[in-house]
Amino acid sequence: MASSLKDRLIEQITLEGPMPVDAYMARCLLDPIDGYYTKNATLGAEGDFITAPLVSQMFGEMIGIWVAQTWLALGSPSPFRLVEIGGGDGTLMSDILRVAERVPGLREAVRVTMVEISPHLRALQGQKVPDAAFLSSLDGVAEDLPVIVIANELLDCLPARQFIRTETGWFERCVGLQDGALAFGLVPAGQDFVPPFDAAIGDLVEISLAQTRLAENLALLIKKTSGAALLIDYGRDRPGPGDTLQALYRHQKHDQLEAPGAHDLTVWADFPAVAGTAARTGVTVSSIVTQRDFLARLGIDARHAALRERNRDQAERLQRQYDRLMAPDQMGTLFKVLGLAFPDSVNLFAIEANETAL
Repeated sequence: MASSLKDRLIEQITLEGPMPVDAYMARCLLDPIDGYYTKNATLGAEGDFITAPLVSQMFGEMIGIWVAQTWLALGSPSPFRLVEIGGGDGTLMSDILRVAERVPGLREAVRVTMVEISPHLRALQGQKVPDAAFLSSLDGVAEDLPVIVIANELLDCLPARQFIRTETGWFERCVGLQDGALAFGLVPAGQDFVPPFDAAIGDLVEISLAQTRLAENLALLIKKTSGAALLIDYGRDRPGPGDTLQALYRHQKHDQLEAPGAHDLTVWADFPAVAGTAARTGVTVSSIVTQRDFLARLGIDARHAALRERNRDQAERLQRQYDRLMAPDQMGTLFKVLGLAFPDSVNLFAIEANETAL
């Protein structure tokens, strides 16, 4: 009988010693045999988590409006690449393309590329976006055309290291063994560790090299090709401490060490670090805004009102969907939005007072 991912992790730690949290998270998500995104990723009401595009068509339609506005600001290039990284089941891209059909010249100009590592999710995306090209890495995106990139709930999937300040100095949180079982522990922080801010004793800070590396790669791609990127995720809009590592299964939180590969592991997006990294490449970086404010600028209130008017028997359901996206105690303020663009003539959020009702 083949050994489980947990068994293989225990064996590796036994032989090599404790594993940093980011390495453990990456292994659980991307193991080629038993990783969560290799074979277990499930979305929606019956899955492990639900993303904004699955909450309501209004979300995807607003992102479609942003794409249209950005395309126009870029000078309406035709053709251009519309790239989505980590596109879930394809619902978001499908909604964006439906909006594009209503903008003269836009749908004809679009060349869709889906960057996706999960075979299961690739298959779902291919059903909803049959003309898409597929890549497993952003590095594979050709630089021959302008690009507009969308990444919704991607940053939270990218691993982070965790460090704790104690009375005797900084230590790194690692996954080791206790009585033969996986357990969290501490090892002295390496000389390469530099505290990102002045932390108090007892504070835990997270540093995601994977998130900042993505930000740099996105920014360099945009700079080489001209274009824009939109990042939407739950996370911080200012530096601060906190343990945000969580394991999700069927919409419930579980012990992060309980079932490697079977549960989705996430951390908060570090938007200040992502924004700072992108800015250092020379691209334009927007302010970090809440999802609530961003969708409001794009005209979601008008769209919600129009849908309610056309579907009066669905008014309560539409209100619940709207609240899920916008309410401060739901996704409205926990989720943040950041835009990147090059050249700087592209005003990423020049969409205030837009009351488009599709």
